[in-house]
Amino acid sequence: MKAITLLALTFSLLAGMPASAQTPASATSRICMDVAHEQRFWNDPAGMTGMDPKTIERVKYMTGEFVKTATAVQSSLSYLRKEVTPKDLEGCDLLFIHIPAAKYTPGEVSAISNYITAGGSLFLVMDQDMWSTLEQTNVNDLIRPFGIEFGGESPDSQSGGHTKAGLITGKRLKVTYHGARTVTGGTPFAFNDRSDANPFGTFKEVGKGGKIVVMGDGMVSLYMTSWEGIQDYQCQEFMQDVFRWLLKE
Repeated sequence: MKAITLLALTFSLLAGMPASAQTPASATSRICMDVAHEQRFWNDPAGMTGMDPKTIERVKYMTGEFVKTATAVQSSLSYLRKEVTPKDLEGCDLLFIHIPAAKYTPGEVSAISNYITAGGSLFLVMDQDMWSTLEQTNVNDLIRPFGIEFGGESPDSQSGGHTKAGLITGKRLKVTYHGARTVTGGTPFAFNDRSDANPFGTFKEVGKGGKIVVMGDGMVSLYMTSWEGIQDYQCQEFMQDVFRWLLKE
């Protein structure tokens, strides 16, 4: 069951790898990760003292993979640990929000909306209700003004997903999937292997160069390369392709 095994498998995949959270010398862009809204999986490894050791190791693994992605796209990583303000977003080229479980204040919604309209980029992920519901977090307030919205749980529960070659990924990629939340609006590019009827990934360009990628399943962005006997999901390739598009002028 996804709720039981997702944490364990994310931890077990290369959990021994160090999270070398170094800023690449050639960084020309800054990725800001929100960890202030009760995110279900992501955290700042430096601020997890006293937490469950397995949880810390899981976050270290994911952070190490995230830094690989950031380095590949000449970017640094920083964390937003408090309420998001316009000042926080001034030096941010990409805002990363992954399965929050708390609400964004009206001020935060306004700051993020204005940031996107002015040319900022957003990568936003939700998943099934077992992790966070649309009653717990008002993420739709962040994207509804741009014509994108999360819906209920997807009827496609079969494991395995893929992208279609196009603007985001230059070729079809094999991506992790097991149950998701539907996404409407934008241009769909990520689908369950059983059907293209209920896409779980979409993108859109808005405003003065603003860009949005919205995902209804969190597994590929948790760098889960293995799931139910399949060992070669292309998580790193997916994340690099998505971030390159989001950060491209």
